[in-house]
Amino acid sequence: MPHFLTSELYFPDVEKADASGLLAIGGDLSVKRLLLAYSSGLFPWYEGGYPILWWSPDPRMVLFPDRIKISKSLQQRIKKQDFEIRVDTSFSQVIRLCATSGGRFKVGTWITPEMVEAYIKLHREGYAHSFETWHKGKLVGGLYGISLGRAFFGESMFYLEPDASKIALVYLAGLMRELKFEFIDVQQETQHLKSMGATLLSRRVFMILLKKALDHETITGKWTKFGDQNNSLKKISDEFVSRRIYG
Repeated sequence: MPHFLTSELYFPDVEKADASGLLAIGGDLSVKRLLLAYSSGLFPWYEGGYPILWWSPDPRMVLFPDRIKISKSLQQRIKKQDFEIRVDTSFSQVIRLCATSGGRFKVGTWITPEMVEAYIKLHREGYAHSFETWHKGKLVGGLYGISLGRAFFGESMFYLEPDASKIALVYLAGLMRELKFEFIDVQQETQHLKSMGATLLSRRVFMILLKKALDHETITGKWTKFGDQNNSLKKISDEFVSRRIYG
């Protein structure tokens, strides 16, 4: 049975989650509670007007940075070099577009105004980051998530042009591989993410990998310097494809 939270900064052990993965109900979206949640293997997912729900699904879907699959059509799109990748230049715009556009990691309308403000605060504290796909000076796709240790927790993605969110994910995977991150947590199984190389892990294995990732120092602050300044998107794609990591 789910645990009902109070104002105390606490979560039960994730092994107490029910069969659906629901562990706890209530609490708040403060920076401290959100950081505790992610470091404990949890994430919030709920609809506006209802209490906050905290989840630890079993199995859990993750994307290992060196196992991303790039389809031939996506590879060709990247080769055109008509997209620019920026990091942390328009976080507020990215999360608001994720709330209203397609291509989410999770299913359903779940990015409430309270969540928008909470994750903007996480961004200001240096823990939440946006990966942005720009085309002709316009933001056309992207994603955002949380970084702790050497784990990146993907929260949502959007696209206004075909492949724009996929391109942001490819760039994220390349950067995470370069920085030696353990995994990109995508939380729930979707065919879209599965087609790009994401895989399911048992909760037990996920928690082992999370503990390993959290043994490393978190890279806080704005990640603007990690933007694509030297055409590294094409290099990342070419390297993945040369290693036969494509669909």
